[in-house]
Amino acid sequence: MKLSRPVSWFLLAFGAWSWVVWVTFVKNLAKDASGLAFDHGNPTAYFWVHLALAIVSFALGTAIGVIGFRGLRAVRREAAGATTES
Repeated sequence: MKLSRPVSWFLLAFGAWSWVVWVTFVKNLAKDASGLAFDHGNPTAYFWVHLALAIVSFALGTAIGVIGFRGLRAVRREAAGATTES
């Protein structure tokens, strides 16, 4: 399956955006003072569930970003191959 340049850029940007959003969320989760994430210094179920969500999102964001990156490389290789054949 070939990905177009715009789709590849979208996937790469989505992967990067996922990392930015979830890194920020994990930092805020670690600093939580409302009592949701920590109960007297001990992690709560809220903390563990949201940490698991963040880890899954990191993995999916990385996979989607890699697909986008590979799509861009393939488009560039195809364009380079077309110019050398001419």
